[in-house]
Amino acid sequence: MLKGKTVVLGVTGGIAAYKIANLASMLVKLHCDVQVIMTENATNFIHPIAFETLTKNKCLIDTFDRNFQHKVEHVSIAKRADVVLIAPATANVIGKMANGIADDMLTTTVLACKCKKIISPAMNTNMYCNPIVQDNLKKLQHYGFEIIEADTGFLACEDIGKGKMPSPEVLLQYILKEIAFEKDMKGKRVLITAGPTCEAIDPVRYITNHSTGKMGYALARNCMLRGAEVTLVTGPTSIDPPPFVHIVPVISAKDMFAAVCKYAETQDIIIKSAAVADYRPTTVSEEKMKKSDGELSISLERTDDILQYLGQHKKENQFICGFSMETENMLENSRQKLEKKNADMIVANNLKQSGAGFGTDTNIVTLITKNDERHLDVMSKDDVANEIVNTILEKIPSYT
Repeated sequence: MLKGKTVVLGVTGGIAAYKIANLASMLVKLHCDVQVIMTENATNFIHPIAFETLTKNKCLIDTFDRNFQHKVEHVSIAKRADVVLIAPATANVIGKMANGIADDMLTTTVLACKCKKIISPAMNTNMYCNPIVQDNLKKLQHYGFEIIEADTGFLACEDIGKGKMPSPEVLLQYILKEIAFEKDMKGKRVLITAGPTCEAIDPVRYITNHSTGKMGYALARNCMLRGAEVTLVTGPTSIDPPPFVHIVPVISAKDMFAAVCKYAETQDIIIKSAAVADYRPTTVSEEKMKKSDGELSISLERTDDILQYLGQHKKENQFICGFSMETENMLENSRQKLEKKNADMIVANNLKQSGAGFGTDTNIVTLITKNDERHLDVMSKDDVANEIVNTILEKIPSYT
């Protein structure tokens, strides 16, 4: 994912410095060129050899190190960097950067970098909340730095409060958001539905389906990484939602219909990947229904057809993509759905195909538009999401 990208990790003298070794390892596994710059104080918490072993690059500390190639190191790295992350960022280094002080390898490199710079403050809670530190963070924001808000928790000083560095997994998401994809959807608004809906029978039971939300979440993540402003309307799932998107949790088909109606008008692209119930109980019992010796019949009524509503109320230049899961006559049924619902594209898949359907990490789909059908072989849902979004952008001339 990050092949050909260079990430500069600035490590300063905080107890959380050791966690950055895990981040460096994760970046290397994504085929990224990782350059680590440490302050002298950081070497008291983790040895530079750890980073050199993980990244296969020399860990830079001393601006005047004589063991260098014939180029100005801090300028050379600054030119190659696609993004800089300083984590953990101590109050000392934050103060230096905010006031243009460049007295070591890290601060001189940061000052020379033109790329995006991300700061993850980590310190004692009283230091973090100190108005001087907060003013310095605001000053860095003014200069275009992105500040990752510190977590609240049990700190190394045994205080409980704000000042904890987020996990390496969270820091990685900030890096990916910046450099994983070209920002070919910047300025565009995308609405995505995902997951199942649950239709109550009584306070205990409900009707639902096997959807896990994985496909919709992958689509939301892909659009976010490409710079879109994403709203994700999601039914109940057990997976973590993608970061940096607006999450709108819903339960029933009625809830989802209301949420989609609320946001649809302002969207450039709508991708309806949720598995919405077609029917719901006509009445919902206020008390738990007791079992009896006889059979039980539940009267059902139709739910609102969200895709049909979107097609009927589609605004000019809005692109609507629906999903069709079939067990037979997939292409015929999906093309009928495309025309009947006034959609621009249908993503069709057959539940009976191995590697497709609910709960899997892979999918096999066919992308159907008015004049085209494109079959995709089995691939990860992240890759399927990327191909779906690529196809949508190809169909919208203003995006290309």
